[in-house]
Amino acid sequence: MIRSAIFFFCLMFCSAITLANGQVSKSEKAALVDLYNSTNGEGWNTTWNLDAPVDTWKGVEVKDGHVIGLTLFMNNLKGVLPESIGELKHLNSLNLAFNQITGVLPRDIVKLEKLKVFRLEMNRIKGEIPTKVGNFKELEVFSMFNNFLSGPIPESFGELKNLKELNLSSNNLKGAIPKSIGQLSKLEALGLFENMLEGQIPAEIGNLGQLKELVLSNNRLGGEIPEEFGQLASLEILQLQNNQFKSFNVLRAMDTRQFLVFDTDDKTLNPKFNGLQFERTRMADTKFEDDNENE
Repeated sequence: MIRSAIFFFCLMFCSAITLANGQVSKSEKAALVDLYNSTNGEGWNTTWNLDAPVDTWKGVEVKDGHVIGLTLFMNNLKGVLPESIGELKHLNSLNLAFNQITGVLPRDIVKLEKLKVFRLEMNRIKGEIPTKVGNFKELEVFSMFNNFLSGPIPESFGELKNLKELNLSSNNLKGAIPKSIGQLSKLEALGLFENMLEGQIPAEIGNLGQLKELVLSNNRLGGEIPEEFGQLASLEILQLQNNQFKSFNVLRAMDTRQFLVFDTDDKTLNPKFNGLQFERTRMADTKFEDDNENE
């Protein structure tokens, strides 16, 4: 009994020292070191001292001995994301936007099931979005605009019931807009600008009562605009220009006074722009050009 008590005390004491030193499990630290090595950590704008406590590393947030936040926005990351990033299972925020990350998304990235924020915009990531993206049950933001993503938009996005922002603009995505997106009752912004999407806009989009921004410009969408658009009472930004719609009659029945930005191919509908908001929604225009990625 005494030995057990002593062992328990020592275990708790060692754990307390570990937490006090800002350390994390070996697997989580190894995953961070892998990221450092695979994205040229020595060349980052602000690099890491791998001999220092993990919680002193730029952009790493540690709580209760686990990495819960990783923010390396605009830090000159060059290279691919390691498969071991899936070991950061306690991560709730991942922001690696505005870097030069290449390659495809690691298969194990879908193991980050506690993520609320996923930002990888303005990189050079190619390949398809994982079909198991629906694993991110707590996700509120998924942003990967300005990359080289290809393939379809996974139906499993419809499983992300907490999602508020989905931005996949300026990629090479093909196929139809999934009907399942109409299940995202908390969605406030949907950006699919500048892809190769085709077919009709799903009528289910009309179910998005919280939607404020809908940007579908520069695609190959066609057919009729759904009558259900009239249900989008919260909508403030609507951009549909440079598509192949047959008719804009549904839009004529909408109250355009609700819009800050309103742009279609039918200029008789009186396009309307608010400078600040307009620039924010069209930020995808500044896409990275990389001939090697397009080969």
